Amino acid sequence: MSEAHDHGLPPKSSVSRWFLTTNHKDIGVLYLITALFFLVFGGLLALLFRLELITPGADLLGSLGYNQAVSTHGLLMVFWFISPFAFGFANYVVPLQIGADDLAFPRLNALSYWLYLFSGVLMGVSFFQGSTFAGGWTMYAPLNTPAYIPGEGLGATSVVLALIMFTAAVTLGSVNFLTTMYRMRAEGLRMRDIPVFSLSINLTVWMMLFAFAALLAALMILTSDHILGTTYFQFANDGSTLATDADNPGASLLWAHLFWFFGHPEVYIVFFPALGVMAECFQTFTGRRLVGRKWFIISMVLVAIQSFVVWMHHMFLTGINLPIKTVFMATTIGISLPFDLMVFSLIYTMAKGRVRFTTPFLFSLGALILFIVGGITGVFLGAIVLDYQFRGTYWVVAHFHYVMVSGATALFGGLYYWYPKITGKMYDETLGKIHFATYFVGFNLLYFPMFVAWETPRRVFEYSQDLQIWHSMATVGGFILGASMLIMFYNLFVSLWRGEDVGDNPWAYATTAEWAVSSPPPLENFPGVPTYADGSLSFMDDEEVADRTSGAGSGVAAADGGTAADGGTASVTTAATATPATPAHEAAGEEHASHASFWPFLVSLGGFVAFLGLSGVRTGSVVYVSMAAVGGLVTVVSLFGMTREPFHAPEMPIAERWPFASVEKMKLGMWTFLASDIVLFGAFIGSYAFVRVAYGWSEWHHDLIPAEHVTMPGLINTYLLLTSSFLVVLAMVAAERESKKGTTAALAGTFALGVGFLINKGIEWNHLFHISTEMFPNGWNLSTNIASSTFYLTTGLHGAHVTIGLLICAYMTYRAWTGAYQGDDRAIEYFGLYWHFVDIVWLFLFPLFYIL
Repeated sequence: MSEAHDHGLPPKSSVSRWFLTTNHKDIGVLYLITALFFLVFGGLLALLFRLELITPGADLLGSLGYNQAVSTHGLLMVFWFISPFAFGFANYVVPLQIGADDLAFPRLNALSYWLYLFSGVLMGVSFFQGSTFAGGWTMYAPLNTPAYIPGEGLGATSVVLALIMFTAAVTLGSVNFLTTMYRMRAEGLRMRDIPVFSLSINLTVWMMLFAFAALLAALMILTSDHILGTTYFQFANDGSTLATDADNPGASLLWAHLFWFFGHPEVYIVFFPALGVMAECFQTFTGRRLVGRKWFIISMVLVAIQSFVVWMHHMFLTGINLPIKTVFMATTIGISLPFDLMVFSLIYTMAKGRVRFTTPFLFSLGALILFIVGGITGVFLGAIVLDYQFRGTYWVVAHFHYVMVSGATALFGGLYYWYPKITGKMYDETLGKIHFATYFVGFNLLYFPMFVAWETPRRVFEYSQDLQIWHSMATVGGFILGASMLIMFYNLFVSLWRGEDVGDNPWAYATTAEWAVSSPPPLENFPGVPTYADGSLSFMDDEEVADRTSGAGSGVAAADGGTAADGGTASVTTAATATPATPAHEAAGEEHASHASFWPFLVSLGGFVAFLGLSGVRTGSVVYVSMAAVGGLVTVVSLFGMTREPFHAPEMPIAERWPFASVEKMKLGMWTFLASDIVLFGAFIGSYAFVRVAYGWSEWHHDLIPAEHVTMPGLINTYLLLTSSFLVVLAMVAAERESKKGTTAALAGTFALGVGFLINKGIEWNHLFHISTEMFPNGWNLSTNIASSTFYLTTGLHGAHVTIGLLICAYMTYRAWTGAYQGDDRAIEYFGLYWHFVDIVWLFLFPLFYIL
């Protein structure tokens, strides 16, 4: 199809295309370019503080400048560079590898990117709000609270809000990738046989779905401390003595638990895509299928599961009792065993094949070497006694970078590997090898001396004069590493214009599906509908697709049978699900998917303006308050416009959908989102339980809660929500029976009961705010004590979910009144899943906050 007929999408030479596009390949390119920008941003900050560390003392940046540079460098590299860089490849390559035309929800994919971009812009703006966050990238309490942040702390608040925006982008991306990979695989392609890179992305997004939900809870609580004045992480501070957490004994440990429950899976979230790139490059450039592929995959699954039960090894220096620390020491040692198997699998693949030392392979091999060093040095930190000595020193800094940057190293290999596919041009191989050599030397010169100078305190610019030589070497290594990146940028940019044209597959032994199409691929990826039914990749033409779909009947349940997509074979071939509802003319290619929408950009822009306004709302500034209001309005209006936009994103007519063949795409997406929301509420409820136990379970009610906080308002709200859930079911029944009045009445009733819930909640809160007793002379509000903070914030989060549900319900009520949903209750069912979940959450909150 010509560029001029790309379904409303302007040509690539037009700037407007990049604001409108929802195509996964374009979004992948945007991710890659944006991530590389943040690499430069974070790298320049790193060079600044490496210059500072040539000599002891803060004589270049000053103490605050040094702390800001170190903190934001870590945040930028961990959040805004390395994971988004990996997901640039994921966006571009995964649909091609699994045989999909695009991701399941193209506009959500675009929205995820724009949220990511604007979150990074908000991070950058924080530097111009007095000062940005300076409390370390781990943001430990109480250094993350306003009382311990210089000045008004607006920049620090912006950083926290930027991270929330980033986490929203991650959640949307996770839902999208999981739905795509379980509903849109080519016929005959089993989950276990998809290429290792796509498998690594699948496991990564599962970890992201749950880990980032815990981080989101921590960030929302921290934002509340900054903006609303809650006291989750606040310590008492009289301005002259060290902080005390006597009023909230769980404050600092609560943040550590929430952060590291996210933080340790984040290591594997970063490394798994790199591992997938390494597997692809080792197979391609040795000409040998991955040795022990099945066990390699099983090891990845084990690591993904175990990653959520090792977080406390980051907290060995806290007051957690020794038996619990010992358990987590054992789980930490245990998680290294699957990695041993994966490392040996890669080594044996190299040993049994014929190695071609191309640039992608060199970076993959270098990543393996760096990871081995990082893994060995990390074993020391998994032992409690040794961790007491090494924690908080440069040993941790060196180990951490050997692990994390090994992932980045493999991803640079991936950039060279897929560069010909993305651009249709070949890079300069000689410059690529020079880049690798300078990169590898610079990195090791930068970080290996830190093992020698391990006694240097982490995040501190003062150190012993005896260690100056090692810090000087590290600084030289840092500049060599930075210079190596200039070689890469020059090579890739010049090759766009001067590089040799490449065909479909420039690599002799690349066997995955992306190499079966032109370079770069066409807009809709494949010349027909891909299938592996006969044991190898082929394409069904329009006539065959039309015949298959017209005779699908009620659909064929897909079995998990097929063929390996990365060079292996499988003996089982089964029929995939054919979508019977797809019209024959659409299945035959006469109607195509949409690829352009401006709404994702506008939604994200509105969110950026709203969050920037929220960062200064506590100052009472008219400018900040106005920005928050205008940004919120733009976001809501844009979301409404997005729902009304005619956008066509059809399901693949024939696809492998095990194990969700009977679950529709939208329903699976909703299930996946709610899985993340379960963790979010679980983190809030867990935080409440943690701080209450730390304070004293029975003393909590006696000391911190007024007698006026009674059960009846909560009981009334329980009845209201349960009844509203029943009405949603009635709305579905009425829609099935094509009763317009019944559908409208049931949805209107649901809306009315939800509004009643909020009104009752508002009356209760207003009463508690204005009580005046001996214990609470100024009322019981968000800032009164930790009990009030947990009550208002947790039930307030639930109330926000109710409000979102009511906005959706109001829109659906209007649509039902105009005749929608008759004979098709799917939209009401999807809304019902969300609404029932919100009601179930209340059944947990009611006894916790009103009875126990």
